[in-house]
Amino acid sequence: MNTPNSDEIHPNFNTGNMRRLWVVSELYYPEETSTGYYLTRIAEGLTNDFEVKVLCGQPNYSARGTRSPKREIHKNVEIRRVWGTTLDKNIIIYRLVNMLTLSFGIFWKALINFRKGDRVLVVTTPPSLPFVSALAAILRGADYLLLIHDNYPEILIAVGKTEENSLFVRVMDFFNRRLYKYAHKIIVVGRDMRELVKKKTHGLEKEIEYIPNWAELEQVKPLSRDDNQLLKDLGISKKFVFLYAGNMGHPNDLESIIYCADQLKNDGEIHFLFIGTGVKRKWLEREVSAGNLGNVTILQPRPRSEQNVFLNACDVALVSLVKKMHGVSMPSRTYNILAVGKPILALAENDSELAQVVNEEKIGWVVPPEEPEKLLQAVQQIRRNYDKLPAMENRSRNSALEKYTLKSAIDKYRNCLK
Repeated sequence: MNTPNSDEIHPNFNTGNMRRLWVVSELYYPEETSTGYYLTRIAEGLTNDFEVKVLCGQPNYSARGTRSPKREIHKNVEIRRVWGTTLDKNIIIYRLVNMLTLSFGIFWKALINFRKGDRVLVVTTPPSLPFVSALAAILRGADYLLLIHDNYPEILIAVGKTEENSLFVRVMDFFNRRLYKYAHKIIVVGRDMRELVKKKTHGLEKEIEYIPNWAELEQVKPLSRDDNQLLKDLGISKKFVFLYAGNMGHPNDLESIIYCADQLKNDGEIHFLFIGTGVKRKWLEREVSAGNLGNVTILQPRPRSEQNVFLNACDVALVSLVKKMHGVSMPSRTYNILAVGKPILALAENDSELAQVVNEEKIGWVVPPEEPEKLLQAVQQIRRNYDKLPAMENRSRNSALEKYTLKSAIDKYRNCLK
């Protein structure tokens, strides 16, 4: 499947004397998976201030199978897509091949196209991307800024892929120091991430900006639960529904949720709804089948355009992380949960960005990851205190309107990049 060819320059496309900004990301339009969505909106939001160009790969997540033009103009942003394999990302060896081929393609294109005085905004996913982009920027005399969505190698330690004192971690820390040292600025999406990066850059005197992601307020809003078509289609309109929507990966504590579902399978009132995919999905399906958990429904990922329906299909939303994720990552779906005005039951460590948002806004509950008994107690308590939900729903929506808007984020990126 191909996207429409847009190689002709849009009449309003500005190619004047504005400073050039390169946005480097594995994922970009038409990819709507989290990173692709956010980097697309950031690039488009800065076209009045910069001549914005993008280096990215072909779609390989929500838009996998789409073959986009190698070069096109979309909303005044010039997009240049490099060659790279698009193998199944859920198979680790294929994912590594994808990362290596993409990184080679990005490096080669960057080396050809970057020039002295350019600004380069590069996201840290996949982990090889900032290194090749930084090297090309240094060789060509451009300034690069790191946008940290996930901290490496800490995320690999958290999911048990490496040990904290391993040779791999020491080598990666060594190269990270050099990556940070020559960065013009570092941008993080969580306050806990800022604290971690401060420790990692100790002595380098680097400027670290905190710019949270935002809610899609133009598309996502609260809707009546009674009219929710998804709940009706699933026959769970009368149930008390806990919704988990998003990636089902190694960083997500799904085990504690399934423990709760197993303990409550004879309850009759509480239902758990999962929407998404990832490396843990097959495990999830096996557990539900083996445990004969009739109080669990698992659905395939829904397109971003349907968020208004499926994020409203619950009483409480679940957002979960495993242990050791403090300072490592912030689940971006949190902000759209705020936008639909749902309370959040978070499995997160104290003082993590997720825990801070939930506690500061008084919009839910925080329980430690990988402690299923405490989660079970919280679920039962929430069900007993149903009358407290409407006030949380109002606070949740208001926090999105007041703190987590696209305009606010773009203003911060503009100031940071200038």
